[in-house]
Amino acid sequence: MNSLNQQYEEKVRPCIDLIDKLRSLGVEKDLALPAIAVIGDQSSGKSSVLEALSGVALPRGVGIVTRCPLELKMTRKKKGEAWYGKISYRDYNEELKKPSLVEKKIREAQDKLVGNGTGISNDLISLQIASPDVPDLTLIDLPGITRVAVSGQSEDIGEQIKRLIQNNIRKQETISLVVVPCNVDIATTEALRMAQQVDPEGERTLGILTKPDLVDKGTEENVVKIVHNEVIPLKKGYMVVKCRGQKEITEKVSLSEALKNEEAFFKEHAHFQTLFDEGQATVPKLAEKLTLELVHHIQTSLPRLDEQIQKKLKQTRANLDKLSNGPPSDAIERLGFLIDRVSAFTQDAISLTKGEELKCGYKSSIFSLLRGQFAVWRKMKLLILFSHHNYNHIIYRGRELPGFINYKTFEAMIQEQIKQLEEPAVQKLKDVSELVKKELFELAQSSLVGFPNLIRTLKIEDIRTKREAEAEAILRLQFQMELIVYTQDTTYSQMLAKRKKEDKEEAVNSLVNNNSSGATPKEMLKHLKSYYQMLLSSFCSCKRNTHKFIHPFVLSRWRLTLSRGQVLSAFTSQSVCFYFHSFIHPFFLSLKRTLDRITSLNPS
Repeated sequence: MNSLNQQYEEKVRPCIDLIDKLRSLGVEKDLALPAIAVIGDQSSGKSSVLEALSGVALPRGVGIVTRCPLELKMTRKKKGEAWYGKISYRDYNEELKKPSLVEKKIREAQDKLVGNGTGISNDLISLQIASPDVPDLTLIDLPGITRVAVSGQSEDIGEQIKRLIQNNIRKQETISLVVVPCNVDIATTEALRMAQQVDPEGERTLGILTKPDLVDKGTEENVVKIVHNEVIPLKKGYMVVKCRGQKEITEKVSLSEALKNEEAFFKEHAHFQTLFDEGQATVPKLAEKLTLELVHHIQTSLPRLDEQIQKKLKQTRANLDKLSNGPPSDAIERLGFLIDRVSAFTQDAISLTKGEELKCGYKSSIFSLLRGQFAVWRKMKLLILFSHHNYNHIIYRGRELPGFINYKTFEAMIQEQIKQLEEPAVQKLKDVSELVKKELFELAQSSLVGFPNLIRTLKIEDIRTKREAEAEAILRLQFQMELIVYTQDTTYSQMLAKRKKEDKEEAVNSLVNNNSSGATPKEMLKHLKSYYQMLLSSFCSCKRNTHKFIHPFVLSRWRLTLSRGQVLSAFTSQSVCFYFHSFIHPFFLSLKRTLDRITSLNPS
């Protein structure tokens, strides 16, 4: 610890204090702050490393011990100054008078945040320690990686822990401190694999090897190669430490005594002595390296942090500008202020129906969204009723002799097609109505920013429901009208005469002449095609007239509603024009496909 000279120490503390102050203000919710995250598999020795660095006992046991992220903020004090501790989580703060209370208070905090079970939480527990025996360092300890859920744990506990770890280490501002036991194959370590996924070049990953005393005889050189960066290279390299084992904890070996034992172990070890001499072993050397790495990381991250702050400041000022100065204190002026805001929103809502630019600055894409909805509707694969079997079944059912087909059959063929389209058309109405509702609420959020109570009192939903019901009634009425297969349109007669003229073949097999009340399938086909052409022609005219009549009429009613202090988009009514196009046009397409099918089945 004492290897950090005074001059460098003066540069270290301000950097770490800056980040700690920002984090204490909750800035990390909006900005990515430099940090060191400690990750490792269960029983990797992670807690032992943190204990050795902080000088306090942390929760230990079997299974998941770290159940919440633990922020460990260590501040080095001058020799002779008293130890100080403080634990914080959510709105709770408590000062600790002695190190022996730390483990108990962390367990209590985890129980309050997660419960007495074995689950985990994203809530952060902050532990602040100030002592002459700790380094200037801040670490974030994360739950150990588990693979199999034990009794009382959620089946996906492993995935929950991995998501929590990934959310912390994927940030470019975070150094991953990966703890790996020396007696396992480092290539199969899940913690190192996760670090490599977010940091494939190993630029912000530091490996810590633990439990060197448990290495099998003859494999010591493998550990040396790993620390020398010869196996899985990392830009920040590796360190190896020997912390208190369970036997030493049972025998109540103090942390300070454990540091002395660690130094003696590396000095006397035949293979690991070189690592000690190179400064790549022992907890004090690890503390020194971590402090240097954190300070360097903070210094390199400051330009990005400044850029984030400036961007966030600009965004916040823009949001404040939208709030203006707020409502006046005078009651009469407040009433005028309220009327102005509501009137401005009303005008923006009307402009929204016209596709005009809105004064509040909200960028609407409602018309493109509506067109997209109708485009989906046009692409619907509607049921083709008349297969070869169904077609023959329909035209020959009833009391007529073979070859006699009455008008009812012709009418039924068209009506069946229309009925198949009614419910999909009504569903499309509801889809568009929901889209309009969403667009209006977003407009309200932009236009009435800073006035949540005013937004809640708007009657958008009530009026939208009423207008939707009106539009649905008109929609269903149009379908009822289309079920009446009748016309005196000369287009039908002209198209029928034209088709008869073009047809050079005569129905020689018909049992009655063409003046009979029935018709052959071929004659039926002529009528169907002619009626289809007439409907197509009248549809185009209907669409124009519908737009000229319904749109201004309904929109005027809606604007009158707005002027009375109510809120609703005209889209639900305006879109009636679209509905005429959206459900009639697919009907024609479906009928045409049916006619084409009949033609192929009855070429003669």
